[in-house]
Amino acid sequence: MKHFTRLAAAALAVTVAATSAPAQETEELFVPNLAYRTGPFAATGIPLMNGQRDYAQMLNARDGGVGGVMLNFEECETGYNTQKGVECYEKTKGEAIVTQPWSTGITLQVLPKTNVDKIPVLAPGYGFSPMADGKVFQWAFNVPGSYWDAASMILKYISGGDLGSLNGKTIAFLHLDHPYGKEPLPFMEAMEKEHGFKLEPIPVGLKEMQNQSAQWLQIRRLRPDYVVMWGWGAMNAGAITEAVKTKFPMDKFVGVWWSSHDADLRIVGEKGKGYKAISFSRPVLDAPVLSDLEDYVYSKGDSLASEEERQGVFYNRGLVISMILTEAIATAQKHFDKAVIGPEDLRWGLENLNITDERLEELGMSGMVAPFSTSCGDHTGHSGGWILEWDGEKFVQASDHLTPDSEVIRPMEIAGAKAYAEENAPWPVNESCDAQAG
Repeated sequence: MKHFTRLAAAALAVTVAATSAPAQETEELFVPNLAYRTGPFAATGIPLMNGQRDYAQMLNARDGGVGGVMLNFEECETGYNTQKGVECYEKTKGEAIVTQPWSTGITLQVLPKTNVDKIPVLAPGYGFSPMADGKVFQWAFNVPGSYWDAASMILKYISGGDLGSLNGKTIAFLHLDHPYGKEPLPFMEAMEKEHGFKLEPIPVGLKEMQNQSAQWLQIRRLRPDYVVMWGWGAMNAGAITEAVKTKFPMDKFVGVWWSSHDADLRIVGEKGKGYKAISFSRPVLDAPVLSDLEDYVYSKGDSLASEEERQGVFYNRGLVISMILTEAIATAQKHFDKAVIGPEDLRWGLENLNITDERLEELGMSGMVAPFSTSCGDHTGHSGGWILEWDGEKFVQASDHLTPDSEVIRPMEIAGAKAYAEENAPWPVNESCDAQAG
């Protein structure tokens, strides 16, 4: 399968070489990552960053980058701190063709700046859900799924596809007391009103992540039918440990995709069996791309990830995320017939992604993410995902492919985007773009 990706890259390199000046051979594409390898969220940040980095390393070593242009995948450490994240954005924006904030809080701070700086924000699976509306959020992309998508799929799964069956039941919403943790609440509250279940938000402060005894005492008193968790970093391990300690049924405990970190479940091992999380990606440990990674990165000693980490959900998700970015780069290169693209070119590439089954096979990544496409009006793609379940040793697929309820979500995205634009007026809108078509 390796030859597919090499042939595709070689063909693109030949095309752009014919029209590129010789000086461009030494140029690079600056794609900085606002990383968080330190702080209370480092346990989740490290494998994600390592996966992203290794995919870029592989492309550089195997293909000479993307379209014959090397990738500069420099990291700026934020510690998941919003102020530091904004500082990193300002530090890197001069030459960057993209910003990758890695925090909903940082994303919200950077959003208004993008209209002036004209740099795409790539926030895969996170950020402000109404960013899906490309008419309003011209520079923001939360492919391949939003938090409202995740909440929709979780409710669809626990209800067996019939949200009406949740009528009269109680769902405890255990969430980080941070913009990230609060993001799904508008959708969850709308579904509570429509379908008659009782939603009980239970916030976890940043200083409470490792000691959630008060929150789990509240859960024990509530006796909810389900606990849905929007956790991050140390909060996940703390919650899972408390759930085991209080004997909460693990098969009634479901997390968002950032709450599916293998290391958190290894702490409790067999006792965590049955815990589940929605995920827009999944590890495929015999995927051909891993063979290329072995040949061009691992065997050269160029990876920061341990062998155990490379088996995990988050590392493999990092590979998927860098694939999405580099496919957008390649799409823009081909369309604009040049190898060295700028941020406005990349924005077009991100708006015209078409990740098909055939393309995933060419990339050696079949099954690692569901096919999706983007457009001017749809900056999310809404790929759907799968429920992953901890079997006592590892996460395994526990559902067929799930899709979010777009008929409900799309009007909410458009209304949310409109409200945001009005609150932050004057806000530039792309009038030539039809959000409804997304």
